[in-house]
Amino acid sequence: MSIKVILLIATTLYHAIACQIENRQTLPGQLIDIGGYRLHLCIAGKGNPTIVLDHSLGGVEGYFLIEELAKLSQVCIYDRAGYGWSDRSPHSRTSEQIARELDALLTQAQIKPPYILIGNSFGSYNVRLYAHLFPQKVAGIVLTDGLHETEMLKMPIPLKALKLFFISGFVMSVLGSILGIIRLLRICGIFERLKPELRNFSPNSLNWVKHSFCRSKHWMTMSQEMINLEISGHQVSAANNLGAIPIVSIKASSFFRPYFWTRFIPLKSANQLREKMHIELENLSTDFLQIEAKESGHFVWLDRPDALVKAVRILLNKINP
Repeated sequence: MSIKVILLIATTLYHAIACQIENRQTLPGQLIDIGGYRLHLCIAGKGNPTIVLDHSLGGVEGYFLIEELAKLSQVCIYDRAGYGWSDRSPHSRTSEQIARELDALLTQAQIKPPYILIGNSFGSYNVRLYAHLFPQKVAGIVLTDGLHETEMLKMPIPLKALKLFFISGFVMSVLGSILGIIRLLRICGIFERLKPELRNFSPNSLNWVKHSFCRSKHWMTMSQEMINLEISGHQVSAANNLGAIPIVSIKASSFFRPYFWTRFIPLKSANQLREKMHIELENLSTDFLQIEAKESGHFVWLDRPDALVKAVRILLNKINP
């Protein structure tokens, strides 16, 4: 038996044992059954309206923000089905399904509306559709470098190729997580090396986020959401007129902050697409405000979390003057 095979067996066993240990630990929130499968919900702070955050594609970044947001009002951070501590869902991973699952979760948890919804990146699709389906429950929306389907559905070929590259990476990461390779990379500090801004957050929130990335279901769900992105885009096209619901849209400076590896991707095309999307987003509501997160990449919640907190403050001042 070769050394490589022995090492893979060792990392796989170590990962399996680590998962068993983690599964016995106390959750940061609670698991709530929404019809045969459970979603993880973490609640902090007090006040009204309740802030509800929907993560980016593959993200569980709300844990980085929960402490600051809880200073403003009650905040709910939840793991979409397949992420974090949530069970996988038997249903398709599309924005309409995600929005309905979120409403079932909030109803079962007895979290009373109205809500301020935060949608990070792909989460912007989900919260827009939620506001379309349940407008009476929504007091305001924050879109964090949000997407718009009009431009996403006619994405240029270089960006479609980049999308396929990402999907292939997610699929490979399913195997990498099963074999314990991602857990090994976690131990080696690869997350902080790739994104030094992670060092600004508490050890607890870092561990909660890394917990999800080490699980194969995380990468399976991420692949499914990306594959279904066009279906979600067609679904959210119904949510292009949200009336007078107050919206604060945060615009990042660039899709990616410049790193050595950004030279190998069509960054110029990505930024041109973003500019067009932000113009489209302005038409969503008659009460729309755009603020800029200077020196931030698409991951505003890591690069400029203060901009996100500022956006929520603006909405709270509108709702509770």
